[in-house]
Amino acid sequence: MSVAPLAPVHGATPLTRRVLAPDLSRGLMLLLIALAHAHMYLSGHETGFRGYALDGSPLDRLVAGVQILLVDGRALPMFAALFGYGLVQLTDRQLAAGRSWPQVRTVLRRRSLWLLAFGFCHALLLFFGDILGAYGLIGLVLVGFIRREDRSVLRAAVAGLVLHVVVLFGFGLLTVSAPKGDTPAAMADPVEATVMRLIGWSGMTPTYFAASAVPAFLFGIWAARRRILEDPVGHRDLLARVAVMGTGLAVAGGLPLMLVDIRIWTPSDLVAVSAYALHSVTGIAGGLAYAAIIALAVGRMRRGCPGPVVTALAACGQWSLTCYLLQSVIFVAVFAPYAGGLGTRVGDAAASGIAVVAWLATVVLAALLAPGGRRGPAEAALRRLTYGRR
Repeated sequence: MSVAPLAPVHGATPLTRRVLAPDLSRGLMLLLIALAHAHMYLSGHETGFRGYALDGSPLDRLVAGVQILLVDGRALPMFAALFGYGLVQLTDRQLAAGRSWPQVRTVLRRRSLWLLAFGFCHALLLFFGDILGAYGLIGLVLVGFIRREDRSVLRAAVAGLVLHVVVLFGFGLLTVSAPKGDTPAAMADPVEATVMRLIGWSGMTPTYFAASAVPAFLFGIWAARRRILEDPVGHRDLLARVAVMGTGLAVAGGLPLMLVDIRIWTPSDLVAVSAYALHSVTGIAGGLAYAAIIALAVGRMRRGCPGPVVTALAACGQWSLTCYLLQSVIFVAVFAPYAGGLGTRVGDAAASGIAVVAWLATVVLAALLAPGGRRGPAEAALRRLTYGRR
């Protein structure tokens, strides 16, 4: 027997009534996403493990070093954790409205399937390093963990960490043995670029799924059950420990690869690949630490008075799907050889400057249009496709 599409339990929630910490985290992490992606549009240089030019200027190498240490591999796990956190919130709302778990599971899987489709279209038209497909794949495969006991969730997270190291070590070996060419984002032929984007996306999506995203997603489920981001004051001690320990692990674990990729240290291939895997696995701790730091900051704010800057950043987080896709539109327009063409004329430092400007543009756009609970175009489309017509 077919099941009619479920209507959403609630209409769009006004920004002032949403939980601030997740939206603020997404808004700020979109800056890290922009910084991590912009240099992938550059061409004409031999690159290291994280895609930065090995022959850049001193400023380029400084920027690359800072980003390897604090940005790359840190934002993706945080978004995965927030994705798991958000699915638990969605599940709780649906169950509280009287839906059965099989009905809710159907909604979650439908939403994940459409998210996977969004990722495919993103890769087809704009950017091979899409992360939406990985999140959609996680939602399809791991939705059952939302209802499993904590012990099962944490065991799966630990298993995911082990798998993460294995996958990234293999990927690192492939990186040192493969020829270093331009990424699909920097190819001059639009047709060739499209084909290579889809090939790259088809390989990177399961890699993201099996590596960075799964452990963080499961930790996000665990945190959502305790409503940690809804009550940062009540969980201040836990958040402080995660912030300090996670940041320390991320910096210490990222330092060896930073030294390798900016050519200060030239170890053997095996040591370099180990540094690459260490950088990636400690990035999960860094992503969780960033979420904890933002939650602690929210806990110190006066209730109901976040201020215009925080409100704008949270609006960007509320529009995170739209703003994420807009970043790629801007980068293609600015960097692609068949568009603005700056990808062949600037270095990593300039690309990061352009990334900051692009992110600020999306923050301003969301701040102007989001008040009153208005959803971004991509969010509205995903909602309509998930629930159907009301």
